[in-house]
Amino acid sequence: MSFLDLDEFLFEVAEAVELVCSPLADGKEYPSGVDLCLIEGAVCNEDNLELARRIRARTRLVVSFGDCAVTGNVPALRNVLGAGNAADVLQCAYVEHAAPGGAVPPPDGIVPALLPRVLPLHAVIPVDHYLPGCPPSASRIKAFLAPLLAGGAPRLEGEQLKFG
Repeated sequence: MSFLDLDEFLFEVAEAVELVCSPLADGKEYPSGVDLCLIEGAVCNEDNLELARRIRARTRLVVSFGDCAVTGNVPALRNVLGAGNAADVLQCAYVEHAAPGGAVPPPDGIVPALLPRVLPLHAVIPVDHYLPGCPPSASRIKAFLAPLLAGGAPRLEGEQLKFG
């Protein structure tokens, strides 16, 4: 939601970029030759891992966007449930803490296969830049994007890099 706090700067962003993949642009296949990708969220399952690898192969600058992507944050709390065993996590979520009669979903592809542990993005692909924050503040996002839109390189320092 802090993207919306960019106010008028959103118009500059909208004029300068072609959105190819997002919750708003429902592209089914991530294209080649992408200049910049902001990846939000930790890598939790096989689908996340496959997409992260595809994005890295097809994108010039990959940005770990937000605390979940940067550190694993809240999604990584599940790591203590399973201690590296996805079956234990599924058992806990779908049976032990569910309504009576709960069952682990079958491995039919509807629920993506969990990775043994939730990982921050940089643990599975090389990352070019990090934008911490939950979510990153509008000022941090603008400080990162403005130089890129002007044809330069992102410059973050001091307060812009602090978590919180």
